[in-house]
Amino acid sequence: MKPAVIFLAVLGLGGCMIGPDYKRPSAPVAVSYKELAGWQPAMPQDEHDRGAWWLIYHDPLLDQLERQIDISNYTLKQAEANYRNAQAIVQEAQANLVPVLNATGNFQRTGIGGGSHSVVTAGNGVAVSGASGFVGNQYTLQGNGSWDLDVWGEIRRQIASDVDLAQYSAAEVADARLSAQAALATAYFNLRAEDSLATVYENNVKQFADALRITENEYHAGYVARGDVLTAQTELQTTQAQLIAVGVARAQYEHAIAVLIGKPPADLSIAPGALPNDVPVVPPSLPSTLLQRRPDIAAAERQMAAENELIGVALAAFFPQISLSSFYGYSAPQIANLIALPNRLWGLGAAFNAPIFEGGAQIAAVVAARANYDAAVANYRQTVLTAFQQVEDELAALRILAQEKTEQDVAVKSAQDNVAFAINEYKAGTVIYTTVLTDQELELSDEVTDVAIQQSRMVASVALVEALGGGFTSDDLPGTTAIRGLDFYRPANVVGSNAAE
Repeated sequence: MKPAVIFLAVLGLGGCMIGPDYKRPSAPVAVSYKELAGWQPAMPQDEHDRGAWWLIYHDPLLDQLERQIDISNYTLKQAEANYRNAQAIVQEAQANLVPVLNATGNFQRTGIGGGSHSVVTAGNGVAVSGASGFVGNQYTLQGNGSWDLDVWGEIRRQIASDVDLAQYSAAEVADARLSAQAALATAYFNLRAEDSLATVYENNVKQFADALRITENEYHAGYVARGDVLTAQTELQTTQAQLIAVGVARAQYEHAIAVLIGKPPADLSIAPGALPNDVPVVPPSLPSTLLQRRPDIAAAERQMAAENELIGVALAAFFPQISLSSFYGYSAPQIANLIALPNRLWGLGAAFNAPIFEGGAQIAAVVAARANYDAAVANYRQTVLTAFQQVEDELAALRILAQEKTEQDVAVKSAQDNVAFAINEYKAGTVIYTTVLTDQELELSDEVTDVAIQQSRMVASVALVEALGGGFTSDDLPGTTAIRGLDFYRPANVVGSNAAE
């Protein structure tokens, strides 16, 4: 058989791919969300920008802060750099599919022998050394080529695994973005809760100051004892201290927001504002869509695919590895006539390396690859279950907190009415000051609880959006063509990033 026919036959084997082809394993998916039964969100937000999901809160300042995540958040920048590295690994692996060519040049001066020698003077006066040995030069210019044939698909399986891992890394970028966005929104509403709490304490400070003034008037008129005045002063001062303490948590939330947008805490100041009264809720679609909308699920799925390809890589090592090599060049003792037909060198060769005995090392490698795949499948299914748990948790929280808020609002109104009634009775002398104090403390407690419930509702709303994947879908992941292309990543090319260079 002619060498060219053999060569073509070997190349024809390049279509063979050892190992299992990837099929996405099933995941435990419920038919419907348990916590949605019999409950309709009060403010459903079916229409909103899936990318800028925080627009459902209609807060311009929150929008302004959130849009700085893609520009300045360093955790996100780190994730994007990891994606660029993953893409470079793919392109590096692809180089193994093509021949490697290189050129070499060499000069060598060689001596043979070295016995007695003499020195003579030529007619032109130049000294010439003579010796019994020989000294000569040799110049070589040569091109070399080698090609590891991917007969069993080992290289292609590795490339496919690297592509899957690059998509995994892109999903990690989306997950980092969503996590930072949700963390910022949570810190923002917690800060607004502290502002609302400060308002509650400020209003109660005024109320306790009024009560102190009334008590002092009653004391000077001889109607009450000095103890009532002291009690009223204590309550006022205690509430003032609680008002001051609110500033600690507020400052910490403000600092957290600054870091999330890539600024030193000293560079950000947020003016006080009230916690929103309305809680928008994004109703979840069918549970099956969660598999496409969560970046962590997409990442876990891509990891499964990558591990599946590595099984093929391990299996291919059982088969002979075939390589071709060649060289072409020139070699001569003088550089002036180096490139000439009589000085030509060339060669063609082929080699194979077949495993015979490795002490079970390769069998163990296949077992390990399959175990890694099984672990990735388990991780994927656990990620799916955790995702459904998080959605159900936040749906339950929103439903129950809405009911609690309704009852708490009634309790606050009743407490306020009780305080007004008790003060009037105290002025009339029909009740002692302890009655007024008890009602005032109950009112303050109810108002603080009311703010805390509303705070929990806003935080649960953000957590639900995060549990539903924000604006992500698995279609946002870069495709194989984009990853294997020659254009390296820029932040704007990965899962909808708006990051600036």
